[in-house]
Amino acid sequence: MNYLKASVYGQPTMPRDYKELSLYLKINGRYYLNHYAEEFQQYYLNDYNGYVNLIKDMIVLYVVYSIVNPIFTHLRGYGVLKSLKHIYNYLLKFFSSIFMALPFVKKQVDKELNKTIDTIDKSIILNDEKLKQFPQLPSKGLSHLEILQELDNLQDLKHSAWDKGRVSGAVYHGGDELLELQSDAYNKYSIANQLHPDVFPGVRKMESEVVSMVLKIFNAPDSGCGSTTSGGTESLLLTGLAAREYGKRHKGITKPEVIAPVTVHAGIEKACYYFGMTLHKVDLGPDYKVDLKKVKKLINRNTVLLVGSAPNYPHGIVDDIEGLSILATKYNIPLHVDACLGSFIMGFLEKTDIHDSIPLFDFRVPGVTSISCDTHKYGFAPKGSSVIMYRHKQLRECQYYISSDWTGGMYGSPTLAGSRPGALTVGCWATLVNIGEEGYLNYCKEIVTASMKLKNALKSNNILAQNLELIGDPLGSVISFKAKGEFSIYGLSDKLTSKGWHFATLQNPAALHFALTWLTVPIIEELIDDLVSCTEEIANSSEKINSDTASLYGVAGNVSTAGVADKIIVAFLDALYKLG
Repeated sequence: MNYLKASVYGQPTMPRDYKELSLYLKINGRYYLNHYAEEFQQYYLNDYNGYVNLIKDMIVLYVVYSIVNPIFTHLRGYGVLKSLKHIYNYLLKFFSSIFMALPFVKKQVDKELNKTIDTIDKSIILNDEKLKQFPQLPSKGLSHLEILQELDNLQDLKHSAWDKGRVSGAVYHGGDELLELQSDAYNKYSIANQLHPDVFPGVRKMESEVVSMVLKIFNAPDSGCGSTTSGGTESLLLTGLAAREYGKRHKGITKPEVIAPVTVHAGIEKACYYFGMTLHKVDLGPDYKVDLKKVKKLINRNTVLLVGSAPNYPHGIVDDIEGLSILATKYNIPLHVDACLGSFIMGFLEKTDIHDSIPLFDFRVPGVTSISCDTHKYGFAPKGSSVIMYRHKQLRECQYYISSDWTGGMYGSPTLAGSRPGALTVGCWATLVNIGEEGYLNYCKEIVTASMKLKNALKSNNILAQNLELIGDPLGSVISFKAKGEFSIYGLSDKLTSKGWHFATLQNPAALHFALTWLTVPIIEELIDDLVSCTEEIANSSEKINSDTASLYGVAGNVSTAGVADKIIVAFLDALYKLG
């Protein structure tokens, strides 16, 4: 044992065998620990100055950690090249904003911007000489008949032919008989307010049944719960709020972060914006589903929510929810599935024989803790109707607002709104019980069968296959495609618009999509024929295609002019409130 004594006195010798090595490490480990403990006490805990030094060093260490840790997390999540690209884009935006603020540059930019704003105003602010104008209250109220006549005149303003199924999504019409039922239901409950269940107990009953019916469609466990909301955006806002509060209350997270694919609905971005959360947007894999490896790299102790779509809005692709579930379960993070657009199409698709198999995406996947579903889309309920579902009550409770000491009395609100139009929930309830499971199954079959015709045409028609490329492998009602080579995809959009079709325009990559509705089913062959003829016309044109849509997206896609694109969006929103 002499080597131990020797090493203690600064004369290290090598242990002879494994046992001696273990003992060496144990004894010397204690020795060195005691040695450093003595030094620590002498430097920091001997007098007043030592305590001051300790506080200073702790502050320095905390500041260094606060700076280094986010940098390390970002580098680990995005990699060196992507991180450098983020820095480059940030600096480019910063210096571009300075350059564009220079008087001679700003003057030219404002001139061009005003032209664009004028174009927007002309396209949005529609009026007619026969219409009455009401910039202020009329001195004497109009009669019942006068108002009805004015409403008919307003419907005559030029608009997209939604009633003929030529618009992507937007209007989810279940038929005239259903519309009449919804109108009657609204009439009976037009004054109902869900804020007062004691005054309108029937509305409370109907709301609870709507939530229960939708939970069953998405295979929720017995612990499942939820609430109705005003639409998909509010459902996603509540998802974000619940995740933030759950992370704060149960994990002590004060700097919440959300991880979602770049195709996630803007409602998740809005939730992060409203509720002070950092959003990490993850790139897609070659199958246009979220890249799980990149999701994993971004997960850290501040992550409060993972998000996937079933399907996503841009491409109609269902993310790998089971793969996300594995990550969510491993790291104990809530997982939200945005099925707002998929709605009852996704809820009933598995029960059809259209596809051999459908990937699991609902509560049967163990890591899924919440799902949002818009009943006002393929549920055909009145607009302003959605449901947010949770696996258990602890999550739903985190979306509640509670105030027990308000001078007006004890106050509680389950969603973002206080007063809520009960008539819309009544209309939703009436729609669900009227259509029933068999009816929704038939709607699903008809709509998805039509969308698969469009999908197959994009792959099998020579003209379409030569110029357009189907994005991913869509299974539901949304079909998306981009251009091959130099073909002008936005020029195609403008050409289709001239024929009365309204395709949705996408970016990154530049593409078009069409969300088929029940109104599109009877005219699917006409849609395909017009798509083929417009594609052929552009492909055979020797002239350069000038597209206003392409110009607009060119501005939006350029990092240095992104500020101008933001102003164009602001101008569009301002136009909504301008008088004609």
